[in-house]
Amino acid sequence: MIRERIADAFPSHGLVGEEEGEESAGASIRWYIDPIDGTHNYIRGIPLFGTLLALERDGELQVGVISAPALRQRWVASRAGGAWNNEGRLRVSAVASLNEAGVVYTSAREILASESIPGWDATLRDVDYESAVGDFWGFGFVAEAKVEAMIEGRVHPWDLAAPLIMIEEAGGRMTTTNGVRSVNINGACVASNGLIHAELLARLLATG
Repeated sequence: MIRERIADAFPSHGLVGEEEGEESAGASIRWYIDPIDGTHNYIRGIPLFGTLLALERDGELQVGVISAPALRQRWVASRAGGAWNNEGRLRVSAVASLNEAGVVYTSAREILASESIPGWDATLRDVDYESAVGDFWGFGFVAEAKVEAMIEGRVHPWDLAAPLIMIEEAGGRMTTTNGVRSVNINGACVASNGLIHAELLARLLATG
């Protein structure tokens, strides 16, 4: 339905989605679509699932929307317009020390399977709080200043587009574990309040 409505309204726009792949890859304006982020939660009746939409113009994200109907929650962000949820404008936390930080993640099994975060166990031992919360919700926690970082082990462009602009417009930062700002990855990513980002990446990549 999302694809059909976009195609009807904007036939020249490109589409990038988890289902049905990519259309009009060379278009200057592209939509990223994840109809159900948190599929395993949805299947099991756990209410932590949502729909992710983002709009990109000339390679730069302009708008992101994360809608979680079972939670009756929505996050929206626009370039230079801020990030917002049902309660108001969002700002990341001011915590600047990793040992005072809260860190959430999607799945320890996926992170370990990615084999790109050798310092995972050691890093979690030294933070103030850690928990597995899953998918888009963890990014929302960072933007809402409830935690300082979110780590996801296996991601794709449609998983990251809407969260990336939300995190950035809330004042944070999102990169690969190697510090690259991009949604076009098929590996691990880290979102944070920005203040702990460099230290967190260094610790996650440490091998000893």
